[in-house]
Amino acid sequence: MTTATLAPQRTESGTIRTLRTILTVVALAFLVLFAAVQIVPFVLTVANSFKCDAAVENRPLAFIPRLATVTCRDAEGEFISPDEQVDGVLFTPSIDGYRGILNDQLPRWALNTAGLSLVVTLVRLVLDSMAGYALARLSFPGNRLVFFVILGVLMIPGVVLLIPRFLMLKEMGLLNTYQGYIITLAADAFGILLMKQFFESIPKEIEEAAQVDGANRFTIFFRIVLPMATPALTALTIFSFQGNWNNFMDALIILGGNTDMYNLPLGLTVLRGAGQDIQYDLVLAGSVVTTIPMAIIFFFFQRYFVEGISYSGLKG
Repeated sequence: MTTATLAPQRTESGTIRTLRTILTVVALAFLVLFAAVQIVPFVLTVANSFKCDAAVENRPLAFIPRLATVTCRDAEGEFISPDEQVDGVLFTPSIDGYRGILNDQLPRWALNTAGLSLVVTLVRLVLDSMAGYALARLSFPGNRLVFFVILGVLMIPGVVLLIPRFLMLKEMGLLNTYQGYIITLAADAFGILLMKQFFESIPKEIEEAAQVDGANRFTIFFRIVLPMATPALTALTIFSFQGNWNNFMDALIILGGNTDMYNLPLGLTVLRGAGQDIQYDLVLAGSVVTTIPMAIIFFFFQRYFVEGISYSGLKG
């Protein structure tokens, strides 16, 4: 009787394990497929950036095209005649695109992008953390109202604010200036809410103990609370730097009248040109130069991206 009772349990347990295995395999296959869909376009971009313009137009989906189908430059920069090309020989990688963007204004655009992203990020760390701490710890009339106003700003699409920003900067004479760009983006609603939620997770008893020892509010904030907020500050740094590195619309509105002040995303529109005459090798090389730094940062700090999203979860 005991054996008859245990046999169906073993069978049922084996069936459950089989189903779990099948579900795991299906889930892994789906994840691999989804990852391939996301990664392959980027790999193709990198591969095509090392082709000459003719090779990109001839076989854009080939990671390594054949010489017999196009005319391109050899390693010394000389054009290869179609008669001299042998079918089946693999392409010598071409750096015409990278050579072209380095001879253009891209180094200056890269410097603008790095400088503006760094300055805006540093200013945001100071202002967003102070504003977040004020909302989390200080009791003042309208505290809750200010919180909902900031939350409402976060819900407004950024494109809605472009024209008001343009008109205000125009009246203040800050268009086509670095100052106008920095002042406009010096603080953001997401960063304030991110820091507020993290500060609320810190026990109040720590601050009360510091007050008993005679520390004032500024001492408590800068010497006790802020060092404890390193994870949130790291997440805010990454989000802010990434957002400003890839910022196109604000740069177009604020800096669009002076090509010397362009950042990399805005400068790519110049490399692309107008109409149908597009130099694909230049555009793809510029895209790689723009994307690689952020890809490296995300690869090494992806844990902080996830933590930043969890910190920004709003509590009632």
